[in-house]
Amino acid sequence: MSAAPLTIAIVQIPLSGRSRQAAIASALKSAPTYRALAPKGLVRKDYLNGPAGGGGVYTWRSRSEAEAWYDGAWKARMTELFGVEPVVTYYECAVTVDNLSGETIVRDGRQEAAR
Repeated sequence: MSAAPLTIAIVQIPLSGRSRQAAIASALKSAPTYRALAPKGLVRKDYLNGPAGGGGVYTWRSRSEAEAWYDGAWKARMTELFGVEPVVTYYECAVTVDNLSGETIVRDGRQEAAR
């Protein structure tokens, strides 16, 4: 199987003082939107909440699919919803340690191998 590295997008929304319960309620409300993004390349989303704010860690099949989601309209929606502008940072992910499956997965553009 040929596999290019995945793209990790870290979205930071600098909000403070949100309770765990409020963060969970917000996540559950938006989860259907992100579940529907599977055909558009979203593999996984982990919601974040802490003293520095909220946001998410998103795993995408490719950078181009991630960038297609985080467009100007998305940024405007998030800014209107939270009252602050989100910050998106992209990373390449060529190696994953998965302790649930007991694998180290390497995606080098030629082959995906579990070790």
